[in-house]
Amino acid sequence: MNQEYSQMNDFLVNVFNEILRTEEASLKTKESHNLSMREMHIIESVCDGTRTGRNTASDIACSQGITAGTLTTTINTLVKKGFVERQQDQRDKRVVRIFPTDKGKSVNEVHSSFHHKMVSAIMSAMTEDELAMFVKGLAAVKDFFETSKK
Repeated sequence: MNQEYSQMNDFLVNVFNEILRTEEASLKTKESHNLSMREMHIIESVCDGTRTGRNTASDIACSQGITAGTLTTTINTLVKKGFVERQQDQRDKRVVRIFPTDKGKSVNEVHSSFHHKMVSAIMSAMTEDELAMFVKGLAAVKDFFETSKK
């Protein structure tokens, strides 16, 4: 069991770090203006929230697991960089919604393409049974992180 434990530990640490490094490298393009991973994930959340109608600051902060203050700082930076904009809600003037600009949508498409390529490459290397087991294992990893937050 020690060998499996060691392999699993090495795998999880190395894969998570490699995903972050590769994702960060994919953001070092002219179009993304060297966005940080946090900024990119906020843009992604804004784009997702816009599609679902959950694009208030509190919705986005909750989806990212960050404080309202941290989100405000990041949104201010993204507004200055031209990736998102704030707009007053049409029905309730007290509510401010955050929307991606065309520039924000464009960089989110590049980011989504990275995720699509990564997932497709992994899936194409597995049989259906292997994929089912992999998904089951990833669900256990996700559950661990979700319960660790509490």
